[in-house]
Amino acid sequence: MTVTHPARRAVPAARGLLATLLTGALVLVTAACDGDPEPTPGTIRIGMITNIDGSLQVPGSELRDGFQLYLDMRDGRLGGHPAELIVADEGYDGEVVVESATKLLEQERVSAVTGIINGGNVAAILPLINEHEVPLVGALGRPALTEVTYVWHTNLISVEPGVAMAPFVKQQVKEGRVFAIGPDFQSGRDELRGFVDTFTDLGGQLANPGGRAVFSPFPVTEDFGPYLKAIEESGADAVYCFFDAQNAITFVKQYAESSVADLPLYAAGFVTEPASLIEQGDAAEGIYNGLNYSPDLDNAANREFVSAWNATYPGRVPTSIVMASYDAAAVLDRAVAAAGTNPSPQAINAAIAGLGQLNSPRGPWQFAKTTHAPIQKWYLRQVRRDGRALTNVVVSELATLGG
Repeated sequence: MTVTHPARRAVPAARGLLATLLTGALVLVTAACDGDPEPTPGTIRIGMITNIDGSLQVPGSELRDGFQLYLDMRDGRLGGHPAELIVADEGYDGEVVVESATKLLEQERVSAVTGIINGGNVAAILPLINEHEVPLVGALGRPALTEVTYVWHTNLISVEPGVAMAPFVKQQVKEGRVFAIGPDFQSGRDELRGFVDTFTDLGGQLANPGGRAVFSPFPVTEDFGPYLKAIEESGADAVYCFFDAQNAITFVKQYAESSVADLPLYAAGFVTEPASLIEQGDAAEGIYNGLNYSPDLDNAANREFVSAWNATYPGRVPTSIVMASYDAAAVLDRAVAAAGTNPSPQAINAAIAGLGQLNSPRGPWQFAKTTHAPIQKWYLRQVRRDGRALTNVVVSELATLGG
């Protein structure tokens, strides 16, 4: 049996009440019935923590839909067992994510946890994960951690997009100066640190006052005018940014209409992901960006994945978040199968450690022993027009990171 969160209706009068009911609460809607949520014998319960509404609703839905796609392609089973996906709200502060994790672990007694958009929330729930000895198989980014016994990630360490892009940007700007900007939350600070440290180690110069990246309040910034004015006044020769979801849309559109629109804009790949491209339109064309996945990668696993996604969600382009959540389900599928007939969370965790190389839509990858994050290739992409639509086209490989 699988469980998903239904699409939210944009009904203003009900939105506040619904948000109140969902805050810190589990969202349990069975695909087959409205009956008792108690699992059937042998069912593997997976808890997903993700944003249900607000500025990160889009990546939240991508996490859910990627995982659910894998389940649907395998008759709702993981490792041969019926699977139940239980979705909990991540919210926008530490209290909500801790409350959700507590309910999943102590009331729902899940065998594994997945999801997590804000990498800072991994640290917030880490004591609970370790206490209950339940694996967290996250599907977006997280900061580096010293204790990762029960922590695994199928997407990236949050400094890596900047680390991957910095050599390319240095090559392009040569002796020029780059202005670095991003959102002021854990993933944003990590991402910009990865770029700044690598770029300056290569001899690059920042145009930022004081040589430090600039951060905008997250997620509330709607007017980037003051920041764009600061870029102009800095005399920068180019700009590097990381933003996501609504902030990415707003920044790119305002950049294209600003006095610095003629400066090259380089970015982490999350800035120009498909849902954002639709809103950004011509303002995004030409942006070079780096990420660990693109839907035009030519391999058998990606062709199967993209075909299944397009059949289920016509008109939506799969993203790295969708792919990594799909891969999180694949990791758990293999681990549950290897963990025996009645797999405990501890046995599933031990099985993850022994998986070795995984065949993924991004290409082959495996978990690094020290970080429990992927050793994987990173790709340089450019936003180009494909007919009337804009898309991220793979230009070349950037690097292999991890380990």
